[in-house]
Amino acid sequence: MITARQLVKTYPGPDGSTIRALGPLDLQVAAGEFVCIVGPSGCGKSTLLRLIAGLDQPTSGSLEVGASQPVLVFQGDSTFPWLTVHDNVEYPLKLRGWSEPERESAVSRQLALVGLSDFAEAYPYQLSGGMKQRVALARAWVSDPQVLLMDEPFGALDEQTRVVLQNELLKLWERPQRAESPTQRKTILFVTHAIDEALALADRVLVMSSAPGRIVHELRVPFARPRDPIQLKRDPRFGELAYALWQALKP
Repeated sequence: MITARQLVKTYPGPDGSTIRALGPLDLQVAAGEFVCIVGPSGCGKSTLLRLIAGLDQPTSGSLEVGASQPVLVFQGDSTFPWLTVHDNVEYPLKLRGWSEPERESAVSRQLALVGLSDFAEAYPYQLSGGMKQRVALARAWVSDPQVLLMDEPFGALDEQTRVVLQNELLKLWERPQRAESPTQRKTILFVTHAIDEALALADRVLVMSSAPGRIVHELRVPFARPRDPIQLKRDPRFGELAYALWQALKP
Protein backbone atom coordinates (compact mmCIF):
# COMPACT_ATOMS: atom_id res chain seq x y z
CA MET A 1 0.00 0.00 0.00
CA ILE A 2 2.93 2.36 0.74
CA THR A 3 6.33 1.99 -0.93
CA ALA A 4 9.27 4.38 -0.60
CA ARG A 5 12.59 3.83 -2.34
CA GLN A 6 15.64 5.92 -1.54
CA LEU A 7 13.34 8.70 -0.34
CA VAL A 8 15.16 11.95 0.53
CA LYS A 9 13.88 15.27 1.81
CA THR A 10 16.12 18.30 2.18
CA TYR A 11 15.52 21.90 3.26
CA PRO A 12 17.57 25.05 2.74
CA GLY A 13 19.63 26.00 5.80
CA PRO A 14 19.86 29.54 7.23
CA ASP A 15 23.36 30.04 5.78
CA GLY A 16 22.50 28.83 2.31
CA SER A 17 23.50 25.25 3.04
CA THR A 18 21.29 22.20 2.51
CA ILE A 19 19.87 20.33 5.47
CA ARG A 20 18.94 16.72 4.88
CA ALA A 21 15.94 15.95 7.11
CA LEU A 22 15.18 12.47 5.85
CA GLY A 23 16.77 9.56 4.06
CA PRO A 24 17.72 7.92 1.94
CA LEU A 25 14.85 5.83 3.31
CA ASP A 26 13.26 2.61 2.08
CA LEU A 27 9.83 1.59 3.38
CA GLN A 28 7.12 -0.91 2.54
CA VAL A 29 3.74 -1.13 4.28
CA ALA A 30 1.28 -3.80 3.15
CA ALA A 31 -2.46 -3.23 2.75
CA GLY A 32 -4.26 -3.70 6.07
CA GLU A 33 -1.05 -3.57 8.08
CA PHE A 34 -0.60 -1.58 11.30
CA VAL A 35 2.98 -0.24 11.44
CA CYS A 36 4.43 1.94 14.19
CA ILE A 37 7.51 4.12 13.77
CA VAL A 38 9.71 5.10 16.70
CA GLY A 39 12.84 7.22 16.67
CA PRO A 40 14.59 10.14 18.33
CA SER A 41 13.14 13.65 18.19
CA GLY A 42 13.94 15.44 14.95
CA CYS A 43 14.70 12.28 12.97
CA GLY A 44 12.10 13.00 10.28
CA LYS A 45 9.13 10.89 11.41
CA SER A 46 6.63 13.71 10.91
CA THR A 47 8.34 14.70 7.66
CA LEU A 48 7.80 11.16 6.37
CA LEU A 49 4.08 11.30 7.18
CA ARG A 50 3.74 14.69 5.47
CA LEU A 51 5.36 13.29 2.33
CA ILE A 52 3.05 10.27 2.28
CA ALA A 53 0.02 12.53 2.88
CA GLY A 54 1.03 14.70 -0.08
CA LEU A 55 1.49 17.81 2.07
CA ASP A 56 5.13 18.06 0.98
CA GLN A 57 7.15 16.73 -1.93
CA PRO A 58 10.30 14.55 -1.76
CA THR A 59 13.59 15.99 -2.93
CA SER A 60 14.55 12.70 -4.56
CA GLY A 61 13.65 9.04 -4.58
CA SER A 62 10.24 7.51 -5.23
CA LEU A 63 7.07 7.28 -3.16
CA GLU A 64 3.97 5.30 -4.11
CA VAL A 65 0.69 5.22 -2.15
CA GLY A 66 -1.73 2.71 -3.61
CA ALA A 67 -4.91 4.27 -2.28
CA SER A 68 -7.09 7.33 -2.36
CA GLN A 69 -5.88 10.37 -0.43
CA PRO A 70 -4.49 9.26 2.97
CA VAL A 71 -5.90 10.91 6.08
CA LEU A 72 -3.43 12.46 8.54
CA VAL A 73 -4.24 12.68 12.27
CA PHE A 74 -2.08 15.21 14.10
CA GLN A 75 -0.77 15.30 17.65
CA GLY A 76 -2.81 17.36 20.08
CA ASP A 77 -6.12 19.11 19.47
CA SER A 78 -7.00 19.40 15.79
CA THR A 79 -10.73 20.06 16.23
CA PHE A 80 -12.28 23.19 14.76
CA PRO A 81 -13.35 25.23 17.82
CA TRP A 82 -16.18 27.00 15.99
CA LEU A 83 -17.86 23.70 15.00
CA THR A 84 -19.82 21.25 17.12
CA VAL A 85 -18.66 17.66 17.53
CA HIS A 86 -21.16 16.60 14.87
CA ASP A 87 -20.01 19.28 12.45
CA ASN A 88 -16.32 18.50 13.05
CA VAL A 89 -16.89 14.88 12.10
CA GLU A 90 -19.12 15.84 9.16
CA TYR A 91 -16.61 18.32 7.72
CA PRO A 92 -14.58 15.93 5.49
CA LEU A 93 -17.78 14.44 4.09
CA LYS A 94 -18.93 17.89 2.99
CA LEU A 95 -15.61 18.42 1.25
CA ARG A 96 -16.13 15.14 -0.61
CA GLY A 97 -19.62 16.13 -1.73
CA TRP A 98 -21.60 13.51 0.20
CA SER A 99 -25.37 14.10 0.31
CA GLU A 100 -26.97 15.18 3.58
CA PRO A 101 -28.60 11.77 4.27
CA GLU A 102 -25.27 10.03 3.60
CA ARG A 103 -23.49 12.45 5.93
CA GLU A 104 -26.00 12.07 8.73
CA SER A 105 -25.88 8.28 8.58
CA ALA A 106 -22.08 8.15 8.56
CA VAL A 107 -21.63 10.74 11.33
CA SER A 108 -24.21 9.13 13.61
CA ARG A 109 -22.59 5.73 13.19
CA GLN A 110 -19.09 7.06 13.81
CA LEU A 111 -20.05 9.05 16.90
CA ALA A 112 -21.67 5.93 18.33
CA LEU A 113 -18.53 3.90 17.67
CA VAL A 114 -16.34 6.35 19.64
CA GLY A 115 -18.89 6.92 22.41
CA LEU A 116 -19.72 10.54 21.58
CA SER A 117 -23.36 10.34 20.51
CA ASP A 118 -24.47 12.29 23.59
CA PHE A 119 -21.97 15.07 22.80
CA ALA A 120 -22.90 15.65 19.15
CA GLU A 121 -23.96 19.27 19.79
CA ALA A 122 -21.11 20.10 22.19
CA TYR A 123 -18.23 22.37 21.21
CA PRO A 124 -14.56 21.43 21.64
CA TYR A 125 -14.08 23.79 24.62
CA GLN A 126 -16.62 21.67 26.49
CA LEU A 127 -14.64 18.46 25.97
CA SER A 128 -11.68 16.86 27.73
CA GLY A 129 -8.44 16.22 25.85
CA GLY A 130 -9.30 12.55 25.43
CA MET A 131 -12.74 13.38 24.05
CA LYS A 132 -11.21 15.79 21.54
CA GLN A 133 -8.94 12.99 20.30
CA ARG A 134 -12.00 10.77 19.95
CA VAL A 135 -13.49 13.46 17.73
CA ALA A 136 -10.27 13.41 15.68
CA LEU A 137 -10.48 9.62 15.37
CA ALA A 138 -14.12 9.81 14.30
CA ARG A 139 -13.36 12.52 11.73
CA ALA A 140 -10.47 10.47 10.34
CA TRP A 141 -12.55 7.30 10.13
CA VAL A 142 -15.86 8.68 8.90
CA SER A 143 -15.00 8.82 5.19
CA ASP A 144 -13.59 5.26 5.33
CA PRO A 145 -10.08 6.04 4.03
CA GLN A 146 -7.81 3.16 3.06
CA VAL A 147 -4.71 4.71 4.68
CA LEU A 148 -4.47 6.49 8.04
CA LEU A 149 -1.33 8.39 9.02
CA MET A 150 -1.18 9.14 12.75
CA ASP A 151 1.43 11.52 14.15
CA GLU A 152 1.65 10.87 17.92
CA PRO A 153 -2.12 11.34 18.30
CA PHE A 154 -2.10 10.35 21.99
CA GLY A 155 1.23 11.90 22.97
CA ALA A 156 -0.23 14.84 24.91
CA LEU A 157 -2.64 12.74 26.99
CA ASP A 158 -2.25 11.31 30.47
CA GLU A 159 -1.36 7.62 30.75
CA GLN A 160 -4.83 6.39 31.66
CA THR A 161 -6.54 8.27 28.82
CA ARG A 162 -3.82 7.17 26.41
CA VAL A 163 -4.43 3.48 27.15
CA VAL A 164 -8.20 3.93 26.83
CA LEU A 165 -7.76 5.50 23.39
CA GLN A 166 -5.29 2.81 22.32
CA ASN A 167 -8.07 0.33 23.05
CA GLU A 168 -10.58 2.45 21.12
CA LEU A 169 -8.27 2.64 18.12
CA LEU A 170 -7.68 -1.12 18.12
CA LYS A 171 -11.42 -1.79 18.30
CA LEU A 172 -12.06 0.53 15.36
CA TRP A 173 -9.26 -1.02 13.32
CA GLU A 174 -10.30 -4.60 14.06
CA ARG A 175 -13.99 -3.93 13.29
CA PRO A 176 -15.12 -4.81 9.74
CA GLN A 177 -15.51 -1.61 7.71
CA ARG A 178 -17.16 -2.65 4.47
CA ALA A 179 -20.01 -5.10 4.00
CA GLU A 180 -18.57 -6.19 0.67
CA SER A 181 -15.13 -6.78 2.21
CA PRO A 182 -15.72 -7.53 5.89
CA THR A 183 -12.15 -8.57 6.67
CA GLN A 184 -10.45 -5.54 5.11
CA ARG A 185 -8.62 -3.41 7.65
CA LYS A 186 -7.26 0.06 7.12
CA THR A 187 -3.55 0.53 6.57
CA ILE A 188 -2.17 2.53 9.50
CA LEU A 189 1.24 4.17 9.83
CA PHE A 190 1.51 5.43 13.41
CA VAL A 191 4.34 7.59 14.79
CA THR A 192 5.01 7.42 18.52
CA HIS A 193 7.76 8.07 21.06
CA ALA A 194 6.32 5.42 23.41
CA ILE A 195 7.74 1.93 22.96
CA ASP A 196 4.94 0.34 24.99
CA GLU A 197 2.38 2.00 22.71
CA ALA A 198 4.14 0.71 19.60
CA LEU A 199 4.20 -2.85 20.96
CA ALA A 200 0.54 -2.67 22.00
CA LEU A 201 -0.67 -1.49 18.60
CA ALA A 202 1.57 -2.63 15.78
CA ASP A 203 2.12 -5.63 13.54
CA ARG A 204 5.62 -4.26 12.97
CA VAL A 205 7.69 -1.60 14.71
CA LEU A 206 10.23 0.32 12.62
CA VAL A 207 13.09 2.19 14.29
CA MET A 208 14.44 5.32 12.65
CA SER A 209 17.94 6.70 13.11
CA SER A 210 18.71 10.25 14.15
CA ALA A 211 18.50 12.81 11.33
CA PRO A 212 18.67 12.31 8.46
CA GLY A 213 16.19 9.56 9.35
CA ARG A 214 16.52 6.08 7.91
CA ILE A 215 14.94 2.77 8.88
CA VAL A 216 17.64 0.97 10.87
CA HIS A 217 15.70 -1.80 12.60
CA GLU A 218 12.47 -3.77 12.19
CA LEU A 219 10.68 -5.78 14.86
CA ARG A 220 7.71 -8.03 14.12
CA VAL A 221 5.33 -8.01 17.08
CA PRO A 222 4.30 -11.59 17.95
CA PHE A 223 1.20 -10.90 20.05
CA ALA A 224 -2.10 -12.31 18.76
CA ARG A 225 -5.10 -10.12 18.03
CA PRO A 226 -7.42 -8.83 19.37
CA ARG A 227 -5.18 -7.20 21.96
CA ASP A 228 -5.60 -5.55 25.33
CA PRO A 229 -2.74 -3.05 25.94
CA ILE A 230 -2.91 -3.62 29.71
CA GLN A 231 -2.94 -7.42 29.53
CA LEU A 232 -0.03 -7.39 27.08
CA LYS A 233 2.30 -5.97 29.72
CA ARG A 234 1.86 -9.14 31.78
CA ASP A 235 3.39 -11.19 28.96
CA PRO A 236 7.10 -11.83 29.71
CA ARG A 237 7.89 -11.25 26.04
CA PHE A 238 6.70 -7.65 26.34
CA GLY A 239 9.69 -6.60 28.44
CA GLU A 240 12.12 -8.46 26.20
CA LEU A 241 10.77 -6.77 23.07
CA ALA A 242 10.77 -3.34 24.75
CA TYR A 243 14.40 -3.84 25.71
CA ALA A 244 15.28 -4.85 22.14
CA LEU A 245 13.70 -1.64 20.84
CA TRP A 246 15.54 0.47 23.39
CA GLN A 247 18.79 -1.12 22.26
CA ALA A 248 17.96 -0.37 18.64
CA LEU A 249 17.29 3.27 19.55
CA LYS A 250 20.74 3.77 21.04
CA PRO A 251 22.79 6.27 19.02
